[in-house]
Amino acid sequence: MNLVYSYFVLDIVHRGHLMMLKNSKAIAGPEGRLIVGIVSDQAVLDKKGKSPTLNYSERLELAASIKYVDLVVGQKNYTPYENIKNITPNILMESESHSASQIERGRQIMSDLGGRVIVMPYFEDQSSTLIKSKISQGDSD
Repeated sequence: MNLVYSYFVLDIVHRGHLMMLKNSKAIAGPEGRLIVGIVSDQAVLDKKGKSPTLNYSERLELAASIKYVDLVVGQKNYTPYENIKNITPNILMESESHSASQIERGRQIMSDLGGRVIVMPYFEDQSSTLIKSKISQGDSD
């Protein structure tokens, strides 16, 4: 049984998030489980210099309502390392949007756990930041 871990800020849910979740669940397989980590407000603030639009509890609840997700857990840090060491999934899902060093660190930890990392493409036109910018500029396209 595959135990897959994927993580998100999940501030404004968009098609890119859903594609990642759908693909992660497909990789887990019918008998597998998808565990989703939601990054804390403080970790987002530390990383991006601003708080998410939706607060932590809203983002946790939102993630739990998505049909591909089997379990939602809080993620104290922006990186998943603490959670994957505690949960010990056999697959960590990463995004091309993360730095090469972050992905490599994930690979090292997953290798130590006997697991692996799968890197999914990042669709630049599917971004919470882009959506927020369009809203603030009154752009409806």
